[in-house]
Amino acid sequence: MKLSIVTINYNNAEGLRRTLASVAAQTYRGIEHIVVDGASADGSVNVIRDYDALNSSSENPLVVSWSSEPDNGIYNAMNKGIKRASGDYIQILNSGDILASDDVVEKMLAALEVNGNPDFLYGNMVKKDYFSGTVVGKSEKVEYSLLQYYTSTMNHDCCYISRRLYEKYGLYDESLKIVSDWKWFLQAIGMGDVRPVYVDIDVTIFDASGISETNMELREEERRRVLEETLPSAVLNDYDCHAFDMEQMDRLRRHKMYWIAYLVERVLFKMEKWGILRK
Repeated sequence: MKLSIVTINYNNAEGLRRTLASVAAQTYRGIEHIVVDGASADGSVNVIRDYDALNSSSENPLVVSWSSEPDNGIYNAMNKGIKRASGDYIQILNSGDILASDDVVEKMLAALEVNGNPDFLYGNMVKKDYFSGTVVGKSEKVEYSLLQYYTSTMNHDCCYISRRLYEKYGLYDESLKIVSDWKWFLQAIGMGDVRPVYVDIDVTIFDASGISETNMELREEERRRVLEETLPSAVLNDYDCHAFDMEQMDRLRRHKMYWIAYLVERVLFKMEKWGILRK
């Protein structure tokens, strides 16, 4: 089984160094590592050259392919890497993020085999602030439903995606600046026939120290455009009206007090039906 790891980078030499070291340390060596740099001017290219040279001199080297040239944004860079990938599965591991352990690829490939080699396998992403060393969160299992992808998404870098899914659903929409991976998940999982398989394995550690809210407005603008272009208007209207209520009910179902809320709703419904309550 061959895994292609695609790492994109732009002017993040120190983060890139961490990412490359975590891949180089893997006990599983059947890895094709594709590094796509966007013509960085901060010494990133030297970091990549050193990594390539050290890997080449190893007794059991990885397959490393890299380039450094101008691109048209993050999704253009991802698509370049995916087009060059020859592995059975592709993982996107951006610069600054690292693999959670030296044997995580070995564990994930074993999980693929145990689960019948599904087209989509994912594990956990640990969020860590590198400045303080504090773990600030951890993503776990995500339900596959249209509601999930209407309101939220899943983390990209802890996913092993079969190359044939990119052939079926296409690459990432390069007209979007922030939410193209969310759009791909919405189409392939929320509305398509992809059924992700979850395994309780910490796959990646995400650098949360640089999280910014500066692009929230653009993100919401792009998400709304995608929803309006992708979902039938009747479906979108229903989700606009009822998504919040459905999420609240889902939370209540997971709580031991759910039956109290259910009985209250039934009583109110009957009272309204009998004319005791009026809208």
